[in-house]
Amino acid sequence: MASMMIAQLIMSFFGSVGFALRFHLRKTLVLPASIGGLMGWAVYLLFHQVLLQGIFIACLIASICVALYAEILARKLKAPATLFLIPGAVPLIPGSSLYYSMSYAVAGEWDIAKDYSIRMIEFALGIAIGISLVLAFFVMKERVKKQMHE
Repeated sequence: MASMMIAQLIMSFFGSVGFALRFHLRKTLVLPASIGGLMGWAVYLLFHQVLLQGIFIACLIASICVALYAEILARKLKAPATLFLIPGAVPLIPGSSLYYSMSYAVAGEWDIAKDYSIRMIEFALGIAIGISLVLAFFVMKERVKKQMHE
């Protein structure tokens, strides 16, 4: 089990590297952006497999961590948060659930397709809500800071 988790963490890092390179990030930003992907998947594994939380909760917490990491790095490295957010969130994207839900739907196996579709929706909602919460927090923080300086 531990070797499987280590392999997943390594692959999450290199998956994030691939997206960072695909989006032509500056060379100095590739490593920090990719560490975000590794960190996000580590948090997901911790909550889903170790602490036995559901997919939604694990993905929500992981995406919150990735979005916080992206916002902090954006300020520290003076770059847009999106440059860190997208490669960091890539490992959380439910590619296999989408593939299997469509595959079973095409084969007419509706019960199995429904199970994979629900799993895919849990992943997607966890990612979307987690990122939205963090981004909303930082937008409100900036507005309050701006109003205090006026």
